[in-house]
This record gives sequence, C-alpha cells and structure tokens, in this order.
Amino acid sequence: MRRRLINSTLAVVLVVIAVFGVSLVIVETRTITNSAQERVDSEAVRLVSIVDSRLIGDERITADILRDQVDPTRFAQIRLHGRAPIDVGTRPKGEVIRATEHGEAGETVTVEEPRTTVTDEVGRTLLIIGAVALLAIIAAVVLAVRQGNRLTAPLIDLAETAERLGSGDPRPRHKRYGVHELDRVADVLDSSAERIARMLTAERRLAADASHQLRTPLTALSMRLEEIALTDDLDTVKDEATIALTQVERLTDVVERLLTNSRDPRTGSAVSFDLDEVVKQQVEEWRPAYRSAGRAIVRSGKQQLRAVGTPGAVAQVLAALIENSLMHGGGTVALRTRVTGNQSVIEVTDEGNGVPHDLGARIFERTISGRNSTGIGLAVARDLAEADGGRLELLQSKPPVFALFLSRTHPRKPADDDPGAAGTTPR
Repeated sequence: MRRRLINSTLAVVLVVIAVFGVSLVIVETRTITNSAQERVDSEAVRLVSIVDSRLIGDERITADILRDQVDPTRFAQIRLHGRAPIDVGTRPKGEVIRATEHGEAGETVTVEEPRTTVTDEVGRTLLIIGAVALLAIIAAVVLAVRQGNRLTAPLIDLAETAERLGSGDPRPRHKRYGVHELDRVADVLDSSAERIARMLTAERRLAADASHQLRTPLTALSMRLEEIALTDDLDTVKDEATIALTQVERLTDVVERLLTNSRDPRTGSAVSFDLDEVVKQQVEEWRPAYRSAGRAIVRSGKQQLRAVGTPGAVAQVLAALIENSLMHGGGTVALRTRVTGNQSVIEVTDEGNGVPHDLGARIFERTISGRNSTGIGLAVARDLAEADGGRLELLQSKPPVFALFLSRTHPRKPADDDPGAAGTTPR
C-alpha cells in the first residue's frame, strides 16, 4: 500500500508538472522573445532620435560618437543619404533580432541583437522551472512516504490486533491513530475483543461450574453403584438402583440448570414444593460419605414446610453446603429447618473451626476459599439461590452457620384486569 500511495502521488505530481510546466515554458519563451524584441525596438527609436538631433544641429556623426549610445551586446548600422553606412559594434552571426527605424532626415537606423541572448535567458528560465519541479517531486515523495507511513503503520497495527484476537488474546488495546476511518476500525476491534472476552469468561465459568457441580452427583452415584456391586441382596440392589436412577435424574437437572444459568442466571422456574422431601433426600445421599469419614449428618427443626423455588436448584445449594462442611468442617453436620416471617429457612452447621474472620465478608466470591479448593461451590450456590428469588447467607462464622432463605408463597403478580396494574384508580 505504501508503494502504491507513493507511485500514485508521483504520477499526479508528474502530470501536474507536465501540464503546467510545458505551458509555463511556452509562455515564458514568448515573453522573453517579445521582451528582447521590445528592447531592440526601443534601442532603434532612441538611436534614431539621437541621429536626428545631431543632424539638425549640423553635428558630426561617427561610430566613435555613437558607440556609447549602443549596448555592447548589440550591433547598430546608420545609413545617411549620400554617405557610407556607419557601423557601431560587431555584427552578430546566425539568427538575430532586428529593429529598423527611419528618421526625419531620411536616415535609417538598424539595430540587431543575437538570438542567443534569448536562448540563454530561456535556458536559465528552464533551469529555474526544472529546479522548482524537482523540489516539487522531492516534496511529493517525502509527503507520500510520511502519509504512507501514517496510514500503513496503523493498518499493520490493526492487523496485529486482529491476529491477537484470532489467537485467543481478547484484551482490547484502546489505541487510536487520529484518522477517523482507522479509529472506527479500532473501535470495532476493541468492542469485539470485549465481547470475546465476556464469552470466554462465560465459557470458562461454565466449565468450572460444571466440573464442580457434577462432581458431587457423580460421586454419590458412584457410591450407590459400589453398594450395588458389594451386595447380593436383590431387594437392596433394587433400592440402590432406584436411588441411583434418582441421582441420574438429578445429574441431568444439574446439567440443564448449568446451561440455563450460563445463558441467563436469572431465569429461574420457581414452583411450590415440599422442602422436607429435598432435605431428607440430601441427608440420605450424603450419609454414606459422612459415615466413611467417621462423621454424622442429621436433620431437625420444623417439619412439613413448603417453599417456592426450583427443587433441583435447592438440592444443589444444600449439596454444596453439605460438601463444604464435609471438606472444611468437623464433627456432626446438622440441617435445621425453621420459619421466619414469610420465609422457610434451612440452616447448615457443623462443629468445625468455622470461617476465618478475614474471609467472612468474601466467602461467596469466586476463587475465595479458606483452604486449597476452587472457591466455586459457594459462589455457584448463591447464584442458584438468587435465581429463584431466595438468598444464601453466612449467619455465623464460628461455628459456621449457613442459611438458605426461601419464600413460602409466590410473589403476587398484577393481573391484566387489575386496575392498579395499569396505574389507574377505580372510581
């Protein structure tokens, strides 16, 4: 592109020089020729007036007397009636510029100038025009190179930016070049980089959430299959297989929930459900894992509670809290249910050391963990709780008490025929 820009600029300059330069040479040549002719004519008129005055005064007319009146580069000849011609200067050879004037006494004055003087002056003019044209060409090349660098350097930079985007580096550069069109391209690339960065972040988050959330159901399913493999009792096999199928359904629900949250974390499908059933299911699923760790998991509190939410999501939240207690807590884990106002509350507590004081306010942030873990589980649990209008809080740091708050009734939606929904007041 730089070469094309320089070539096109040079072509334009050369065309301009050719058009205007040739015209200027023609005009200047005519001007110089006319000026030389006018000088010779003026010389002849002046010289004939001198001869006339001397003839009227009956003075002598010789070449020596008139030599000072004639330019040294010119030749003059005076013809008087009845006398030999008087030559002043040296007659030029070759082409000449000639002027002839007649006096009142019948004399004739001829002045000649060699045309080489015109040729020399035209040559000097051509040199000046050529020098100006050369300077114009040099200036055009310099400007073309600078303009080419100004345009091609940003294009190379934008190409590198696009290549970085293609190679997986979506960081926007926020670099501008002072050229509106190029700045517009840079704006589009930066916007694309930000969108790609958000998409990559969402994909990484989905992958991290999936690996974390699927681990628990898969572990529970693996334990059930091990129970089936270790027993010969057909009834036990049937019971364990039924529980395993339930866990497969939960696993499917986890996958669907993760995909839904990856598109929009606020698209909950809340329904009224039996909270006791979900709590009981979680206790039964996690009891083998706690038994293997030499610990116990129990439930207590108010029975026959109902709540509004997504059963699968609530089960995932409780599973995250129970797993958190298994990994980081100690002693017996207790699930207590109670009612406060219009909300059903499930508290999960254990007898461990609790949450460090410096992490208490940030425990639900991603990558925040009190030990060597991913720090994803509680963050995902809070997102799942909030998706259906609930909330997950840390009520107490030591011993740790996590509480899941769920509404007991659906929020009232204004009906289409409700006058208040339209913003009017019934009369």
